[in-house]
Amino acid sequence: MSGQVKEEMYPQELKYNAEHTWLRLEGNNRGRVGITHYAQVQLKDVVFVELPDVGTEVGYMEPFGVIESVKATSDLYSPVSGEVTEVNRALEDEPGLVNQDPYGKGWMVVVRMTNPDEVDLLVSAAEYRASLAGEAAE
Repeated sequence: MSGQVKEEMYPQELKYNAEHTWLRLEGNNRGRVGITHYAQVQLKDVVFVELPDVGTEVGYMEPFGVIESVKATSDLYSPVSGEVTEVNRALEDEPGLVNQDPYGKGWMVVVRMTNPDEVDLLVSAAEYRASLAGEAAE
C-alpha cells in the first residue's frame, strides 16, 4: 500500500490486532469482529468467506475462519477469546461486502468475550495506522 495511511479508513472507536482484524465493543462483554480496510485492499476481490457456527468457541489470536480472494486464501484471527453469538450469513451470498464495507455490512462475527482483559492487548486506530506506515516503508 503506497502513500499515506488515511485516518478515516481506521475508525477510532475500534481496536485492532496485528493480523488485521478489528473489534467493536458492543456492551455485555460482546464484540463485533471483521477485517480492516488494509486487509481487504491487500486481498483484492473477496470471493468466499468461511465463518464458524454460532456457539463455536474462539481463542485470542487463533484462526476462527478463512477468507478467499482472487489473490490469496488467508486465515481470519480472532482479536479476543469467547463464544460466537452471531455470524454474518450475508457474506455467504455476498462475500464482496467485505471489500465494499469492511466496518459495516462486511462484519463477520459477534463474540461474547470470556476474557475481556484481552481488549487491552489490542491497539488503537492510531497505533494500527502507525504499524501500517511501518509496513509500507519496508
